[in-house]
Amino acid sequence: MIDTEPPVPDPDLPVTDDPSPADIAALDDAIHAFNVEATGIDDGRLLAILMRGPDGTPYAGLHGHSWGGCCEIKVLWIAASHRGAGLGTRLLQAAEREAVRRGCRQIVLTSHSFQAPGFYEQHGYRRLAAIEGYPAGHAQVVLTKRLGDGS
Repeated sequence: MIDTEPPVPDPDLPVTDDPSPADIAALDDAIHAFNVEATGIDDGRLLAILMRGPDGTPYAGLHGHSWGGCCEIKVLWIAASHRGAGLGTRLLQAAEREAVRRGCRQIVLTSHSFQAPGFYEQHGYRRLAAIEGYPAGHAQVVLTKRLGDGS
C-alpha cells in the first residue's frame, strides 16, 4: 500500500524557495573549488553579454561560463519586443568568438523543446539527448557545438 501521508520535513534541513544570492554564490564557489582540486583545471570564468535599453534595463542577453576548454551557455534570452531581429544570432556568435578566444573547443547548452532547439541546430549545434517530461509534456534538449575545427 502506498503511504498517502505527506512526508514530515526534517527540521535540520530547512528548505527554501528564496535563497540569498550570497548563499547561491557560496555553493557555486564551493563546487568550483572542489572541481579545481579534482581536475587541476583552474581557468573557470563567467561569461555574460547584455544588451540594454536607454534606461539600462536588459532586453536581450546571455550568460554562462568557460572552464577547461568548454563553454556552457546557461541562458540566452530576448524580450518578445526584440525577437526576430537577429539578436539571438548576434549573441550566440559573440559568445562563440569569446569562447574561442578563451581556448574553448566546444560549447554546450540546453534548451527546452518549447524554447529554441531548432535555432541552435540552425547554427551548427548538434542534439545529443532529450530528457522527456522536463517539464511535463515537454523535453529538455542537450546540444553541443565543436569550435575552431569547422564541424
